Parts: sequence; structure tokens; C-alpha cells
Amino acid sequence: MSLDAAAILDAIVSHAQALGVFETVNAHESVNAPGHGLHAEVWAASITPVPAGSGLAMTSAQVVWKVRVRGSADTQPRDMIDPHMMAAVDALMNAYSGDFELGGNVRNVDLLGQAGTALSARAGYLQQDGHVHRVYDITLPVLINDVWEQVP
Repeated sequence: MSLDAAAILDAIVSHAQALGVFETVNAHESVNAPGHGLHAEVWAASITPVPAGSGLAMTSAQVVWKVRVRGSADTQPRDMIDPHMMAAVDALMNAYSGDFELGGNVRNVDLLGQAGTALSARAGYLQQDGHVHRVYDITLPVLINDVWEQVP
């Protein structure tokens, strides 16, 4: 196996698109505010070796992806912003849990944090282009076997 970032990114984005709840799904962190409705963005946040998952000649890796769900903080009714966004986050987390190997591109989604980072989501706000957005950032850690060869 190798670190095929394009295939992994495609699998993550495909799950978000398949849900049919997002107006757009970007394969990058957006630098501009999107339009109205719910949007998703996906990007790689970190890459680290996984000592416990590595062998004598090959090093395994953990790639932590961010999946940001965002919508306008001015959506009405405001009391329904979080329930609506949490439903989308729940659907994404369910999809990534259900396709544990992201179509065979990774060893597994690190659901419970075996390598130190577990699947999780954190809510917040983001101000961009004069607009305030409600965001949920999903931390999506994936483990990949035998990424780097250890050559003495």
C-alpha cells in the first residue's frame, strides 16, 4: 500500500456528495465564503508515522483529514441551525464508519483513536468575507499500512 492521497480524498468527498445534503463539496479548505445552504470542505490536516502499526521494513501512517460542514449563522429559524448541521455531521460520521476502509484505500478509519486521534467533531463559528458561518469540523483520522520503506 502507499499514500495515495488523491484516492483517499476522492473517497471522503464521494461520501459527502452521496448524502445529497450539501450544495457544494470542495476537495479543499475554502478561502471564500460559499453561498446559502449547507456546504462541505475536505482537506488533509496532518501526516504522521504510526509506530505501533509499522513493521521492520515499512512504516505505516496516519493521515488526519478535516471535513468542515458549514452554513450561514443567520439561517432562520436559528434554533434549528445546530440540529440541521448535526444531522449532516451524523450522516457523514455514519458513512465513514460504515465504509471503514474508504473503498480499500486505507487500512481503516481510526474510529476510536488507536493511533492517538479518534473520529470526532467540534462546533464553532468562522467569519469569512463579512459573513459569520456556523461550522462543525470533523476530525477524520485514517491509518494506511506500509507507506514508507525503511532502508538502512
